Amino acid sequence: MATITSNLQQQRARIAAATQAAGRPVESVTLLVVSKTFPADAVREAIAAGARRFGENYVQEGLEKIAALADHRAQIEWHLIGPLQSNKTRLVAENFDWVHSVDRLKTAQRLSEQRPPELPPLNICLQVNTSGEASKSGVAPADLPALAAAVAQLPRLRLRGLMGVPEPTADFETQRHAHRQLAELQHALQQAAPGPHLALDTLSMGMSADLEAAIAEGATMVRVGSAIFGARRYAA
Repeated sequence: MATITSNLQQQRARIAAATQAAGRPVESVTLLVVSKTFPADAVREAIAAGARRFGENYVQEGLEKIAALADHRAQIEWHLIGPLQSNKTRLVAENFDWVHSVDRLKTAQRLSEQRPPELPPLNICLQVNTSGEASKSGVAPADLPALAAAVAQLPRLRLRGLMGVPEPTADFETQRHAHRQLAELQHALQQAAPGPHLALDTLSMGMSADLEAAIAEGATMVRVGSAIFGARRYAA
């Protein structure tokens, strides 16, 4: 029977093979273990197997795990990868290390104002809606340059890069095209405003079903959950 430890090894091997195929060093891609809906005990097993970065979609669920795993807090990073409501920005600013889902300046401003001064700057990725789906979160590509420029100026935040959640598809070339759009947007930002403010180093894209395509197009962080923990069980 597969275990979290063996599943983690398999996903690391996938990443290594994908980076080799893309002609990239394996250390250029970070594995973000998506622990949403899985209990703290499962996260603890992943930590024992060497995982150090965990992604949560829901603020309250993430806070409960952060508290339950407080003995490991210095070793690990907590990333919020789901939508962030403005009434929960303080909780996130005080407890998380990264937020991948910023798509409005107001949200970023609140995170900046509420980040405790004794903590390092909060790492930020801007979520981009490259597919134009009305139901999906994310800033429109046309509005991205202005948002990036504004967020980069905020104190207590560090703008690291972009995050995308493309429409699911089983076709490899279609997957690559979606990820290429995000990579090109990041490259355009860097070219338009070179310098310390937009020294972006993170492309958060690719999940269990499409990480090879994402790595081929330059992903630096892939978000994998079900392939490590197993099928998710959502409350009815």
